[in-house]
Amino acid sequence: MPHLWNLARRDIDFSPEPGRFILTGSAVPADDATRRTGATRFIRIRQRTMTWAEKTHALHTDGVSLSGLFQGHLPKGNLTTAPLSGIVSEVLRPGFPGLIDAPQEIAVRSLVSYLQDIASTDVNRLANLRSEPVVIEQLLTALARSTAAEASIGTLRKDISQVLPAPSETTMAKLLELLRRVFVLEALPAWTGALRSKARLRRSPTYHLADPALAAAALQADAARLTADLNTLGLLFESAVIHDLLVYAEAIGGRVFRYRDSNNHEIDAVITMADGSWGAVEVKLGGGQVERGKTSLNTAIAQINADPPAFRAVITGTGFTAVLPDGTLTFPLSALRP
Repeated sequence: MPHLWNLARRDIDFSPEPGRFILTGSAVPADDATRRTGATRFIRIRQRTMTWAEKTHALHTDGVSLSGLFQGHLPKGNLTTAPLSGIVSEVLRPGFPGLIDAPQEIAVRSLVSYLQDIASTDVNRLANLRSEPVVIEQLLTALARSTAAEASIGTLRKDISQVLPAPSETTMAKLLELLRRVFVLEALPAWTGALRSKARLRRSPTYHLADPALAAAALQADAARLTADLNTLGLLFESAVIHDLLVYAEAIGGRVFRYRDSNNHEIDAVITMADGSWGAVEVKLGGGQVERGKTSLNTAIAQINADPPAFRAVITGTGFTAVLPDGTLTFPLSALRP
């Protein structure tokens, strides 16, 4: 890869027409003295798995456009709702293009194999670890268990202590960084705006595996288990929402953060744009939780010392699409578009 990088860089210097090279990789290579910078020559884009709308072949149908929300466009009301079983099926459907239409058994086996390869091979390509693959496997399971939740280094250390006794914070940070470099882990950073109150902002990120179906596979969670465990299903669904917001926000030049303060006010997703505008999203699995989500969202927004958000929305799994009397929007993830 360094050799190809340098060849492409040299060719670009002599023939600077845009769009001539697409270089892809499943890991961030280590820096080395022979690989020159690509500054002003390459744009780096993180390639994520397919979104809910892409998996269901609905991307080009009517829906709620994220870019439209920032332009003040309100969604049309739609009382159509999805059954819980449909939400479970889509959470378990991988966003990897070759697996979206695969039978569930084959998809799960492929995801488990992918996680095993990361633990046994991919991470060791980046660093000569002394840890056994079971340590990485256990860490991936721990991260899946705490998907979309605030998991401290201390919590993760306890979760893997049976296979790696007393790991240091430095070791844990290194393992997490390696998982980020092979693109199986995404850390959603904390938003750091100003507050009206004396509360303190929480700085810890929340962690998400690259695809909600990967987290389900790491937890050995099938449809029956998720249907019976709505708490786990809710966390995986929230991860699906964050995944899609990351994809669509990046496409329009935005970024996604989380917000939580010391008084436990939180916003599941804060989307910021380069012009300073921002949007606030609360995630709720069921349509019956919209009112509670709206109240929680408005309370958290009131703590923030900034211009009002361009929009505030409660994104659900089984809910409908509507503009609530106070201006809060609600719509299902299946309706979200770029």
